[in-house]
Amino acid sequence: MKPSVSKNTSDRIKKLVVESLRLDGLSPQEIGDEQPLFEGGLGLDSIDALELLVGLERTFHIKIPTSEAGPTTFASVSTLADLVEKCKASSHAAQS
Repeated sequence: MKPSVSKNTSDRIKKLVVESLRLDGLSPQEIGDEQPLFEGGLGLDSIDALELLVGLERTFHIKIPTSEAGPTTFASVSTLADLVEKCKASSHAAQS
């Protein structure tokens, strides 16, 4: 996780992953920041990615551009946190 990304953002994403995808038996604390979310990690699929995208937009009040919603961005909590921070910064810049 980059120093500019807050631990709070990562923790909120972990909670979102567990709750929105109904990952029973897994707690947010068990998900590592760099742990793969898809193949070889939590085993999420494309439907999970779509649910996660919607959840991120609602939770953080951001709009994620389609161009940013790829496998690299959804690789881990860390990459998602980077995206959230980037979208929040863009939103704040647009409002100024």
